[in-house]
Parts: sequence; structure tokens; C-alpha cells
Amino acid sequence: MGRNISRRVGALITGAVAAALVLSGCSGDVATPAFTPKTQTEGDLPSDMRDQLKGAVERAMAASGSSGAILGVWAPWSGSYVTGLGTVSAEDKDPVSADMSFRIGDVTRLMTCDVLYALADRGTVKLDASITEYVSGVPDLQDVTLLDLCNGTGGIGSSEATAMPMWLNNPDRQWEPKELASYGLAQNRTPPHTGYRDSDAGFLLLGQALERATGQTAAQLIHEYVAAPLGLNATSLPGPQAAAPSPSPALKGSFLPQVDGALQCAKPTDITVSSSSNGYTDSGVVSTVADLGRYMQAEAAQALRVKKTPQRFGSPLPVADGAPSWYKATGGAYLVGSMIGQHGGTPGYLTGAYSDPTTGFTVVVVLNDSTVGSAFIGDLAFELAAIASKAPAGKGGKAPEFALPFTAEDYAKAVDSLAVCPLPQG
Repeated sequence: MGRNISRRVGALITGAVAAALVLSGCSGDVATPAFTPKTQTEGDLPSDMRDQLKGAVERAMAASGSSGAILGVWAPWSGSYVTGLGTVSAEDKDPVSADMSFRIGDVTRLMTCDVLYALADRGTVKLDASITEYVSGVPDLQDVTLLDLCNGTGGIGSSEATAMPMWLNNPDRQWEPKELASYGLAQNRTPPHTGYRDSDAGFLLLGQALERATGQTAAQLIHEYVAAPLGLNATSLPGPQAAAPSPSPALKGSFLPQVDGALQCAKPTDITVSSSSNGYTDSGVVSTVADLGRYMQAEAAQALRVKKTPQRFGSPLPVADGAPSWYKATGGAYLVGSMIGQHGGTPGYLTGAYSDPTTGFTVVVVLNDSTVGSAFIGDLAFELAAIASKAPAGKGGKAPEFALPFTAEDYAKAVDSLAVCPLPQG
């Protein structure tokens, strides 16, 4: 099944995106988005490379307590590998299929910034407008702009550490974005515009501002400016009512409970049904691997922009003090070598998604347990990218000059170091 889906997804990436964008013209004097997807070589990646990719994901599943995973890798010059691994849940032993939907976690941030830039390109908002022009009750954020919230330069803290126990204990709860953001706002702040700070609260406030600026819901905005233009029929920001990811079938999500301080790796708790308001415009979107593969290639090429300036990824900042020089952040994205993408989690799911704008090389991976945390899925995505970046040219083709500034071994060790469940020996 994986190989058939792989060929179908490759065809979708190279065909449907271009067709959808041709149909998504804009009124007035705003240019029509233009995107020419990379021609995808038909067929699978070499069998030994597929085995290496599969082995890396299966080891990560064991380390994280995940029962299932979905993987998509597209090397346009070589082939692709799209597959489901493991079982839908610890109790549901049905095999995971690559067409299952799931929560995409922090990849949502890219889409929220897509909406911001779409509205700025059309003159609806200004990137340098203060958040206080649109969101009341935050007068101390007068110096924080909409662009700061997208770039992570607002100096605002993150709400996740405080809110996570509440999300896990009451996943049905419907949150107001500003209430959820308040946990991050209550933390000590750093001066705006001076450095990158990971802030889910910033993206929650940005979503509210975009709603107020347009009179549309965040779900409508993501559909209008992201999903519809790219033909992402399985991608949406659901309403706040608790539900499983849609469309069906869905990969079930879980977390590992603790008993006497010990994680129960063999007895995960199902959290498939929950409210998207846990994540909203920070991490609330649902999608499929086919849609995300298509989206990431278009996103890396900035296909949704209708104006060339200002450049969204032109002035990245270090992710943290001491971070490698090739690992930076801006525009709702992490820039990892030449790749652009995001990684992170939401209760029940961890997702990493990256693409190289020059070659179209794209990696998407999701695990169905969120306990181990966001750094883990980032390390796994980097490991998989390092493996697949060495794909040989397909028949009659030529491999591009494409390399990453780290090795698969580097990040295999990083994945192992974050394990919360026993790893297989050997």
C-alpha cells in the first residue's frame, strides 16, 4: 500500500498545486500567486534507503511510546516513500495507513503567518501594526507588532508548560485564545525585536488579531488563504467542539500517564478526541501526509505570496544561544540548513515537516504520542532528512548539489538521548 500511495502523492504534489493556484486569482491589482512544483521522479526511493528510514522511525516510535507513525519523503530527483507504520493505537491493532488524518501541531504556525502575509500583501493589515490595534486588554504590548508575533520576536513567554496538565486532564474544554495566552503573558518578558523566543501565546494572539482585522474566523482565513489556493482538501482548523481529527480515518493520539512517577509506556491514554482550541492558530490544524507534503513544498517556495517584498525568511535569528549557525527562526518557521519548516506537538501528536525551496526535497513525519515533546520530533525529522538527502538520481536523471550541515548519525543519537521508553537492544 505504501508504494501505491507514494506514487499518488507524488503526482498530487507536481500537478494539483499548480492547477489550484491557477484558479486562485485575486481581484484588483494584486498579482496571482504562481508556483511551478518540482517534477517528481516516479517510483520509490532505493530499498536500502527505505529500510533505513523505516528503521529510524520505528526506533523513534519505541523511544516515545508511540504505537503508530506516518512518514512521507519526496526527493524529486530520485523517488519517494510514503507509508504508515505500526498500529492505530495500543488497543486498536489495525495497521496505520498513510491516508489517515492527524493534528499537525506547530506546523499550524506556518499557516497562521501565511494568512498574515496574505492580508498584508492585499493591504488589509500592516505588518508593523501593534497588536493592541486589534486585541484589547493587552496595553503593555503596545510595542509588539503583528510581525513580531509571527517572527517570535515579541518577547512573550509560552503557555504550554502551564496548560498541558489541563489539556490532558480535560481535553474537551473549549478555551478562549486570550485566556490560554494569558499563561504565556504572565511570564517574565524579554525586550521585543531583540531575539527569537518560542511563544505559543504569540501565535494565539496573532490569530485573534487576524480575526478582528477581517471579521472572519481563523478557520475561514486558513481555508481561504492556505487550504483552498493549494487544493488541500484534507486540511482545516476545526471548530472548538471536541472531536477526532477529520477526515476519517484518523490516526489515534495518545500520551503516557504516570504512576508513582513512572511513565506507563505499555498503557498509553487515548486523547484522540479533544478540542482544537487547545492549539487554535498555534497548533490546532488537522491534515494528512499527502496534504502536508504538498503544502510544505509550496510553502518553502513561498507560493502563496502575491508580492515579492518584504521577504518572509530573509532575516532569521538564532533559535537559542549556542545554537548551530545553520539553525535559525523567523516567519513562523525554523530554517535548518537550506530547509524551511516547523516541528512540534499538540496533545496526542508530534509532527515535523520540512522542505528545501531549491530542490523540492520534502520530509513529513508524525508520531501518535506527544509525551516525549517537541524537540524529539524535530530531531527525528532532521535524522530522516539527512538520510534521504543522499538519495541517488533516478534513471536518466541527475542529483542536485544538495547537502545538509549535519549527519543522520548526529540526530539518531539525539533521538535516543531523549527516549522516555526503553529502546530495543542491538
